[in-house]
This record gives sequence, structure tokens and C-alpha cells, in this order.
Amino acid sequence: MVLLDYLKMLKLIIRVISLSLIGFVLIVFFIGLNRSTIYDTKDLVGKKLEQINLDHLNDNIVITDKDLKKNNYTLINFWASWCAPCLEEHPFLIQLSKEKNLKILGVNFKDNKNNAIKFLDKYGDPYDYNTKDFYGKQSIVFGIYGIPESILIDKELTIIKKFVGPINEKDLNFIKMTLGNS
Repeated sequence: MVLLDYLKMLKLIIRVISLSLIGFVLIVFFIGLNRSTIYDTKDLVGKKLEQINLDHLNDNIVITDKDLKKNNYTLINFWASWCAPCLEEHPFLIQLSKEKNLKILGVNFKDNKNNAIKFLDKYGDPYDYNTKDFYGKQSIVFGIYGIPESILIDKELTIIKKFVGPINEKDLNFIKMTLGNS
């Protein structure tokens, strides 16, 4: 009799645990369905970047937020030599490199240093600062999940706009207008 009661109790416990587990999975599933998976950068605009520490691509120096505060505007561009859209945006970056109020910080993302240097030698180097993030760890701080992406900031390191995808004619005009050069 005691064994029979024990087995009934064990069966009840297994049922309760099973139903609880199924309930938990269903709750997590439905919560996940209600989350927005659209990558939106509008919340970044107006926020300040802090604690920037990027290793230079060639030299043994570190580019920091103090370096960027010297500029009226900085465009931080995440790129790689293997990235076809990066090549597509490159002529626009070359144009922007001629702007007086703008410095461009290039962050070479998950790339081979020699390939990056060959790319810049072949297509031109629009960057005032060339930095590296060969493992993609520093780029996470900037909210980068793919390339090319660019972030336009002002002297106070406040984000004016984040560009997801290659810079195009429309973006070029927006940046020039922001700089006061239409």
C-alpha cells in the first residue's frame, strides 16, 4: 500500500513538473513573438559615446575619445577589404574626406591587416584615423552588428546619425548639410 501511494505521488510530481516546463516554454515563446526584431537606430541619436579606445591599424598608438573631441564632426566608419558594399561606399568616403569640418575614423572590422592596407592603397585612403578591430569585440560597444555601418558624431561625441549599410548619395548630402556645406 505504501509503495502504491509512493508511485501515485511520484506520477503526480512528474506530471506537475512536465506541465510546468511546458507552460514555461510556451510563456517564453509568446513573449519572444511580441518582441520587435527590427534593428532600429533611432534610440542612439542624441546619446554620447564614451570610453573609445581603438588600436591604430599600423602604428602602436590608441585612438581615444579625447582625440575625437578635437574634431568638429567625426564619421566613424566600420569597413573591411572583403566587404563588397564597403567598396560601393568608398567613393563617397573619398568625397567626404575633403570636407574641412569632418574627420573620418575608419575601423577595420574582422579583416586581415595586409588585405586592409592593399585595399586602401588600391582605392584610396579617406581616413584621418585608421584603426583595427580584427575580432569584432570593440565594435560591439558601438552597436555594430554588420558592415558597412557608420556613425556621425559631433565634438561632444553625441551621435547625430547612424548609417546602416553603405553610405550613398542621400547620406552624403545629409552629412554635408549637417556640416553646413550644402
